[in-house]
Amino acid sequence: MDMRVFDLFKIGVGPSSSHTVGPMLAARRFLLECPELYKASTVQVGLFGSLALTGMGHATDKAILLGLMGETPQELAPETVDEKLDSLARSGILHLLGKTSVPFDILDDLQWHKKEVLPGHPNGMRFSLTRNDGSKHEEVFYSTGGGFIYSEQELQAGNKSTNTPSVAVPYPFGTMAELLEHGERTGLPLAALLRANEIVHCNDTELDAGLDKIWHVMSDCIERGLKITGELPGGLHVQRRAAKLWLTANETINALPHDGMHKVSLYAMAVNEENAAGGRVVTAPTNGAAGIIPAILRYYAQDCKPSNPLQGIRDFLLVAAAIGMLCKKNASISGAEIGCQGEVGVACAMAAAGLTAALGGSNEQIESAAEIGIEHHLGMTCDPIGGLVQIPCIERNGMGAVKAITAASLALKSDGKHHVSLDQVIETMKQTGADMMVKYKETSLGGLAIHVVTVNHAAC
Repeated sequence: MDMRVFDLFKIGVGPSSSHTVGPMLAARRFLLECPELYKASTVQVGLFGSLALTGMGHATDKAILLGLMGETPQELAPETVDEKLDSLARSGILHLLGKTSVPFDILDDLQWHKKEVLPGHPNGMRFSLTRNDGSKHEEVFYSTGGGFIYSEQELQAGNKSTNTPSVAVPYPFGTMAELLEHGERTGLPLAALLRANEIVHCNDTELDAGLDKIWHVMSDCIERGLKITGELPGGLHVQRRAAKLWLTANETINALPHDGMHKVSLYAMAVNEENAAGGRVVTAPTNGAAGIIPAILRYYAQDCKPSNPLQGIRDFLLVAAAIGMLCKKNASISGAEIGCQGEVGVACAMAAAGLTAALGGSNEQIESAAEIGIEHHLGMTCDPIGGLVQIPCIERNGMGAVKAITAASLALKSDGKHHVSLDQVIETMKQTGADMMVKYKETSLGGLAIHVVTVNHAAC
């Protein structure tokens, strides 16, 4: 496995890891790798497949422009986006990486190829730069979910690695069976195995600092989402609900037994409302499913009353990342490739496994929790109304969080034995995604997206 925990958990901005974070990174990388960029006279970008069909709602156009300006999802301040884009619209001048200036017409130089899909992945982009002497530099990139991007050459070569250098780790794994075997042989819990692999790249202090930062960003996102009200952007006139429902939940005098689950749902919805508004979130493993893991982490830290919550949160994130790595490697975490089972389903599995680990579950119980989490999302479509990451995405995170707790509970109260392995259900998810009709895979051409009339539908 050539992925790290920080490849799965990336700090960025909403509303989409595949349609916003990935394209921003690809645009910037294209220019960074372009020879003689200072001679540029024009730049054009073509978007294909799902990026073209739902890109308007996912802010793909804005992300591309910001990436060409040199911005990164990690460093971009969301409150500065409108000013940067307004300046481009007024002047018609794009400053490539903040330096080389070229004329740029958003209507002509950013092209939406809604009826064409590039061969490598449904989320394809073609960048073309022309220099003053007429020479050109072109490159195709694919955004494969969770903020992962690959050039056409990397994809053709089968090199689906990240930017993490390939180095030997003490416990290599490509399947859950291999990871469990390491645990059985060494007697180590999964969190310890993942930690040992991570500290090949850094020391314990650096790893813990990175994990703590991920949790702080997630926690801050929940807090923001539980305070902010108003209408989400995009034209659907969707009102933010988490803050109002949170206030009501805390004012309730005669609480019902299920009110605890209601609060967990609100944690998840708060994050995804922030995501839909273009706020700062963490891919977990994607933006569209970013609310589930933070919600379960807060549930663990506050409601489960652990004796050492910080260590539990770190173990949670390490184990959750392992599940995400397996799903990314052996299936997909891209809604455009296999539907929302690969986003919300995988996030649910990651959260269920992480919670089980943090609560002291065995390696076998962790696998069982993850398997249950995916199994009961198999076949889930990705059909965002108006191409926006709002309906059904926001509520879907709330439901996924509740399912994650249920999956962990079932696993923890069992002996860890189960009929279906995680490896089997990941393969099933992959095949189900391959069999799924394209209109149900983040194209807004089927499902809720066509049965609910919106002002944005024609544009998406």
